[in-house]
Amino acid sequence: MSSGPAGPVLLRRIILTGFMGAGKSTVGRMLAGRLGWPFLDIDSVIEAEQDCTVAQIFADHGEPHFRGLEAEAVARVLASDHEYPQAVVALGGGAIETAAVRGLLLTPGAIAVFLSAPLDELLSRCGRGAETPIRPLLVAAEPPEDRLARRLPHYREAHLTVDTGGIPPAAVVDRILEWLEAYDPPHLER
Repeated sequence: MSSGPAGPVLLRRIILTGFMGAGKSTVGRMLAGRLGWPFLDIDSVIEAEQDCTVAQIFADHGEPHFRGLEAEAVARVLASDHEYPQAVVALGGGAIETAAVRGLLLTPGAIAVFLSAPLDELLSRCGRGAETPIRPLLVAAEPPEDRLARRLPHYREAHLTVDTGGIPPAAVVDRILEWLEAYDPPHLER
């Protein structure tokens, strides 16, 4: 962790980013449980605030409207020190495309983790080919390959990249914790 005149910066947020199907929610819940921290899924935060699903927001108002709600939710969650002194936060797959969100990932005390996997595996996890896909962007006009290519440079700016392809979520959590302990051992108390 970086240090300044006041000493080391306490790790407050572990932010999981990656394409749809990367395992952000699954790994996030498990990681939070191992750390004894709360888990916050930005999509769930938005759904609770808007009293409707992400798919419904996309259908009724479009992706740009959703991205605005998403950026506001990320800013609030990352700044909520009193409610959540420490938390594991899962971003939506497209949150990284918003410049304001990318800037928030550089907040002192935050570590961004990019969960990666081969595109075919990611799409399979999301139900591609199912009668009713579970992700609204699976039916969008833009091919997922193009969407991933556009986001990949931003994902790669994370502090840590973990390939989740063919690896059980518990092993992904182990890899993140091993990296965090080597990165900043005094600030990870479990």
